[in-house]
Amino acid sequence: MKILYFIFISFSLLACSQNYQPIKSSDMTNNTSKNNPYFSRTDTAKINISEEEWKKHLDPELYYIARQQGTERPHTGKYNDFDEKGTYYCAACGNHLFKSTQKFASTCGWPSFFEADKNGVEYKRDSSHGMERIEVVCKRCSSHLGHVFNDGPPPTGTRYCMNSISLDFVPDN
Repeated sequence: MKILYFIFISFSLLACSQNYQPIKSSDMTNNTSKNNPYFSRTDTAKINISEEEWKKHLDPELYYIARQQGTERPHTGKYNDFDEKGTYYCAACGNHLFKSTQKFASTCGWPSFFEADKNGVEYKRDSSHGMERIEVVCKRCSSHLGHVFNDGPPPTGTRYCMNSISLDFVPDN
């Protein structure tokens, strides 16, 4: 029993000792758009290119999350505790997704919104990891953004739980 208690305490301390670096304002810019010929905040035409082509133009971390349905560790994304006014776009293609007025403070560990641009996102069934969820993808490029749940605030009751790396933020002027 003492050994089990010792192992539990050791793992607990190890989890608490992880370092989280503060976010620099220079980290808020999307570097992917500079090298990505498919990135546009005005073009809404559907993008249908190979995964090899995406891999050439996206940063490895964005490629992993957006194209391979990865996820950020909770409480580590640059937009989790972020409350500036502006607009959120798809980091892979530039498609409009959310307004900052649709964002709310959630304790889930990822940026959360109660509503999305209906022309910006679409939904897919996700049965991965032994769970039944609804995946949210960009309507223009089909990149993985996160998931939507029915436990959000009024007026919609929905919580769009998004990966920061999949979002590109543009502040209001």
